[in-house]
Formats: sequence, C-alpha cells, structure tokens
Amino acid sequence: MNRNLTIISGSSHPNFADLVAEQLGFTPHHVLRGKFANGEIRFELLESVRGSDVYVIQTSCSPINDMLMELLIMVQTCRYASANRITAVIPFFPYSRQDKMFSWQQPITAKLVANMLSVAGANHIVTMDLHAAQLQGFFDIPCDNLASIVTLIPWIHRYIPDWHNGVVVAPDNGAVKIATKLRDSLNLPMALIHKQRRHKNARYELVLVGDVHGKVTIVVDDMIDTSNTLCFAAERLKDAGSSKIYAIVTHGIFSGDSIQKLNDSDYELVICTNTIPQAADVAKNPKFLNQISSGGNGSGSGINSALSVGVRTG
Repeated sequence: MNRNLTIISGSSHPNFADLVAEQLGFTPHHVLRGKFANGEIRFELLESVRGSDVYVIQTSCSPINDMLMELLIMVQTCRYASANRITAVIPFFPYSRQDKMFSWQQPITAKLVANMLSVAGANHIVTMDLHAAQLQGFFDIPCDNLASIVTLIPWIHRYIPDWHNGVVVAPDNGAVKIATKLRDSLNLPMALIHKQRRHKNARYELVLVGDVHGKVTIVVDDMIDTSNTLCFAAERLKDAGSSKIYAIVTHGIFSGDSIQKLNDSDYELVICTNTIPQAADVAKNPKFLNQISSGGNGSGSGINSALSVGVRTG
C-alpha cells in the first residue's frame, strides 16, 4: 500500500471525508480553515505534502461559491507546497447543470469551473453522476465520473418490498441514462415520463410511456433540488395505477420547500446518498433514507474504489 498519500478535507462535508479516509486507513491532514475579517477564505496546511499524492475532498453545497473557492485555494496551496499529484474529489460537481448555452447570451459555467480547477493545479478529477456525462469532455485532465446508482441496489433489495415486481422510471428525458443503468442492474422493465404539448401555445403535459398499472415504481434521477420533477412524476404514476412509488437519487439538494413537497407526495420512501450533507430535519425525516454512507453500499464506496487504486499503485 502506498503510504505517501494525503487526504485533505474541505469544510463542505468533513463527515464524508472522514468516512472515506477511515475505510482507506488514513487520517485527514491537519489544516487551518477559516475566513479573514473581510470574508475572504483563509487556508493553510499544517503538515507537509511535499512529494505526496494529495486527494482534496470537497463537495458542492451551500454556500456554493464559498465551497468552490475554498476548493480552488486548497488545490493551489497543495501545488505550491510541492505535492507530487493532486486529485480533486468532488462528489457533487458545482454548476453541472450549466453545461450548455441555453441561449447565445448565456455562459457555459461548468466549462469555466473545469478550467479553473486545471489552472489551480488539479491533475485529476473524481466526481459522481454528473448531470450530463459529456461534462467529462470539458476537462483537459483525466476525469472519473463514478456511477453511484448501481451501488444502491442492496438498499433497494432491503427497503423496497416487492421490488422484483417493479418498473424503473425516468422522470424526464435527462434521467434516461441513469435510469437505464439501474434497469439493467435490476433486470426490470422501464418507463419514461416526458413533456409534450399538442400545439405551440398549449401547456406542457406529462406523457407516460410504459405500463405501471399495479406495479411498484422506482423513480430514478441524479439529483433532487426543488422536487418539482419528482413530485409531478409521482402524480402521473399514481394516476396511471402504480401501487407504490419510490424515489432514488444520487444528490439530495432539497432547496426551498422541497422537503414539504415530498412529504405531501405519494412517495413511500426517498433514498439518496451522502454526497451532500443534510440538515437535521431531513436526516430525521421518516420518509427519507438519506446519507447512505461509505459503509460498503453507498456513494462513498465508489469514491473509495477510485481512491484505492491510487493507494495501491501510488
């Protein structure tokens, strides 16, 4: 095992970094994190990283811009401190939904973030379930986009009764690929919900493609933010005769009143991983099985698998 490896945790999700480090047999590096009086981010290494392979773990969560800036500062600090190699481990990649120009007057911010990480000194990126797989092409350095959904299969077997009588559902066109991965792993049929309007000035309506009558439905997506997409999907599935409805997502953002919307919805259970830290009201909510840890079946196990290659091979 390569012992010349250093794990550095940002302030976004220290529990996640601790879990990853513990499973790999390491202790996160001692650092100083804080802010100056004017709000600028302060960071300092309290131990040498000279010649080390450094893994900087920082996810995207509120306040997003502070977390991103701290990540860039940590990466640059390690470069200036003569680290041999720097891998930025970003479970939930910031600005990943801004991956294209929706109009000619808008930026491609995900590409900008990729450029900033390279300029800061990152040699490698490890992330999970990018909103669009083509984001990997934004980097001029290697980028591993790990799939966490398939690692949740043991949780599906445990918490979704009669899952074998189920149908995997993509709640919109963007979720088709991630839903297909789960469908293939579970060997289940698949359904799709997509928006359609019959003429130019008509309102969009949700069209369900596939049979879910009397079936357990497992709605799959890469993230929950406002919960609108998932709640609309639940309404459509209920109308179509689904017996029970579950949701499985990688990244639980839960903005605004999304928790209340999900509580009022027809979902039996919402399962998400621990790529983003959750508030106490989410963690204790009986309708949510969240913060699935790196104890072997959650998102951390995928991160550990990626990092263990570096640990073994150096």
